[in-house]
Amino acid sequence: MEKPHKGRRKLIKTLVLGMVSLPVLGKFLIPRTQRKKGIFRVKKTDIPGNGARVFGEKKIAVIQDGRNVYALNLTCTHLGCTVNTTPKGFACPCHGSEFTPRGDVVKGPADRSLEKLSVEEQADDILIMTTS
Repeated sequence: MEKPHKGRRKLIKTLVLGMVSLPVLGKFLIPRTQRKKGIFRVKKTDIPGNGARVFGEKKIAVIQDGRNVYALNLTCTHLGCTVNTTPKGFACPCHGSEFTPRGDVVKGPADRSLEKLSVEEQADDILIMTTS
């Protein structure tokens, strides 16, 4: 009669050990989603009037539309590929999502616009608050 108790105890110990170890394993197996914030500085003269300048190493596009200046994160909101510039805006090379020059979705599978980054103009510079 003692054998069933030993089997149950072993099962319970295994389940408890598994539940305790899941958060520890998850910390190493699941990638971090929190990104560091930073400041990226660009000279105003580096941005063409009514045009864009892409900074590939930072995955940022800084766009001037008349007097308005804005910046977009070039990471596709579908699965995280880096989008390319096109004459009509931006396109994801991985799954075909298309975005307007302002980052709005034109064609899926992406269902969210490109992330708009905070921009602050200071004297001759443009400061962009990055998230990576």
